[in-house]
Amino acid sequence: MIQDKDFTLRLIRQLTQALEKILLGKPDESLMQKDLDFDSLMKDIFKFDFKTLSVMSTSEIIDLVNERQDRDHVDYYEMLGNVFQFHFNQTEKLDFAEKAKTFYELYLQKSGIFALPIINRISVLKSKIEN
Repeated sequence: MIQDKDFTLRLIRQLTQALEKILLGKPDESLMQKDLDFDSLMKDIFKFDFKTLSVMSTSEIIDLVNERQDRDHVDYYEMLGNVFQFHFNQTEKLDFAEKAKTFYELYLQKSGIFALPIINRISVLKSKIEN
C-alpha cells in the first residue's frame, strides 16, 4: 500500500513538472511524448479520466483530495491547479479557470510558500473570470 501511495505521488509530481514546463512555454518534446498522456495519468492518479474529473464540482474534488493523507494535499492541489490551467488555456472554459484559481489558492494556503508564478497565474485567472 505504501508503494502504491509513493507511486501515485511520483505520478503527481511528474505531471506537475510536465505541466509547469508547458505553462512556462518550455515543453520538452520527449517529455511530452512519453509522460503527458493525460488519460492514463489521470486514471493512475484518480482511477478515472480528466473528463470525469472536469465535470465534478470543486467541493467534490476537494473531498477527493481530503481522502488522501494531509502531507500529500499540497502536491494534489498544485497538480490540479496546473491541470485545470492547462485545459483552460486549451479551451477557454471559465469553469476550468475557476477551478484552477481555487486549487492554486489552496496550494498556496497549504504549502505556506510564496510562489510568484502561481500568484501571477491566479491574477490572470481572476481577470479572465471577471471579464
